[in-house]
Amino acid sequence: MDLQQFFDGKAFDAYEYFGAHATDNGYIFRVYAPSAKSVSVIGEFNGWNDSYMIRANNGIWEITVPEAEEGQMYKYRVEAQNGKITDKADPYGTQMEVRPNSASIINSLKNFNFTDKEWLSKRKDTYNSPMSIYECHLGSWKQKGHDEEDEPIWYNYRELADLLIPYLKENHFTHVEFLPLNEHPFDGSWGYQASGFFSVTSRYGTPQDFMYLVNECHKNNIGIIMDFVVVHFTADDYGLREFDGTALYEYDNTSTGYNEWGSCNFNYFRHEVCSFLMSAANIWLDKFHVDGLRMDAINNALYWQGNKDRGVNIGAINFLREMNSGLHKMYNGIMLIAEDSSNFLKVTAPVEYGGLGFDYKWDLGWMNDTLEYFKLYPTDRKARYHQLSFSMMYFWNELYMLPFSHDEVVHGKATIIQKMWGDYEYKFPQCRTLYVYMFTHPGKKLNFMGNEIGHFREWDEKEENDWFLLKYPKHDSFNRFFKALNEVYVTSPALYHNEYNSENFRWLEIDAPEDCVYAYQRSFGEDIIITVMNTSADLYEDYTIGADEPFILEEVINTDSYEYSGNGLDNKGKQIKAVAKPYKEHDFSFNLRLAPFSSSILRVKGKDKAQEKVTKPNGKNPFNKKIR
Repeated sequence: MDLQQFFDGKAFDAYEYFGAHATDNGYIFRVYAPSAKSVSVIGEFNGWNDSYMIRANNGIWEITVPEAEEGQMYKYRVEAQNGKITDKADPYGTQMEVRPNSASIINSLKNFNFTDKEWLSKRKDTYNSPMSIYECHLGSWKQKGHDEEDEPIWYNYRELADLLIPYLKENHFTHVEFLPLNEHPFDGSWGYQASGFFSVTSRYGTPQDFMYLVNECHKNNIGIIMDFVVVHFTADDYGLREFDGTALYEYDNTSTGYNEWGSCNFNYFRHEVCSFLMSAANIWLDKFHVDGLRMDAINNALYWQGNKDRGVNIGAINFLREMNSGLHKMYNGIMLIAEDSSNFLKVTAPVEYGGLGFDYKWDLGWMNDTLEYFKLYPTDRKARYHQLSFSMMYFWNELYMLPFSHDEVVHGKATIIQKMWGDYEYKFPQCRTLYVYMFTHPGKKLNFMGNEIGHFREWDEKEENDWFLLKYPKHDSFNRFFKALNEVYVTSPALYHNEYNSENFRWLEIDAPEDCVYAYQRSFGEDIIITVMNTSADLYEDYTIGADEPFILEEVINTDSYEYSGNGLDNKGKQIKAVAKPYKEHDFSFNLRLAPFSSSILRVKGKDKAQEKVTKPNGKNPFNKKIR
């Protein structure tokens, strides 16, 4: 590491210098604590007694301990100028004890050999690739059981590799996103209140065990995205708060130093803090080979306390641009994803064009509008018809990802399927149509674990998914539907290639509020997909949809098919042709049976040449125009 870069806020490899590192004479420990009166290292190697470190003029303390060995626990004993003494975990430590203990553990991050060189060399940007992400909390996806104190017994990273990877492949997911696996003291924070930014949580094994999980995913062509906490840190005494007796990592006043979650906000105006965070982001990409970082609560970085009225945080803006542009220069094909609820401009524009440099942004507006629509009583949807289509009015402003994440299935919000209007019988058909809308709407996809089986119980990090639901026909068939839908998505270029180009999306029906029917076309080259959705409780036996060409269509998926526990009111076995019969703004039209709350995904198999030759009045349709 270049020390000058560290102090300039431009270092991405501070973990190579700070922390515990092997030398010919033992382990050298380095920590940054410029305002401390004294610092000593205590650990198993010295009986937890003080070994005083030497302070350099730049505020870095260091000592070499000949007796220290790999795997031993340690802390820094920091004396503030007022005489207060606090034992701190190593800010750059690469392993920690399992909560509630908090000592750092010496781990050189060696003793594992990755075999994913081919994956990394071929990794490229995903804008024109399918991305169906499975968001997963490792401690509650599957569990071995509970102990005598009713605490969950977790699988370790290596065991999870054997269980999770086949499941991801079976369900046609392309990526897995892990809720934060940095070390954290409280299970209920799900990792978002971090204490060890360079430490893989020991709940499920060692850093090397996690490397094994990543390596196995890559061997099976599954990408890894890591939730990365860039805005705040836990306020526990052993952590970063008042690390050297002063506000070293946080702001030095309560109005900006603490947030709504009771944690401390990072001070982006301190260059050393920026180097700390950029290095914390980089270690996941460098040492652990993950393929992307999803950054939490970016709105709270962009605006002071996440409040637009308090103004833009210029320090955070500059930091995000420096970090994102730097990481993109270092690695090919990585993804940097913003969870941002604001309307801040150019979040996904490159830094050189005045943007923040993220690759994708969660479309939380689409998520809220869509779920609120499906909660409505069917007849009330007529007045809110355009709520479902509104997302396409702004979709081209950013590079959006469509999330149904963990945040939507906790804290009394109800799970995705529970949000659907009506009782048990009515929820399933509506939820199937909801997912057709998600997977055929432009934008990459993210689903939290359990969504794919129609999970009814809200997520609880202490309990595993209710896998017994698959014994019930409606849940088993819902999972079959989800698999089939996901497979259509990942194998249909029209649904992902050039999806951020407005030329490849076209509304076919967006003016049927009384019927609550929608239709749109997605295309890439020869691959053309048409989606028709009926969000009403009515059956339409012969519903007319406009088309621009005399397409011959094949129904690929119908949500009302028997195999998905529907009523069989689909269009299987029917020849569906768009004939030269103008309808609304279109020169051609076709007819479909639309069951209540159902959707149909149709693939163009060719064109009817005879219909192409049919002469239209005046040789053209004066209403033939593109609708964005």
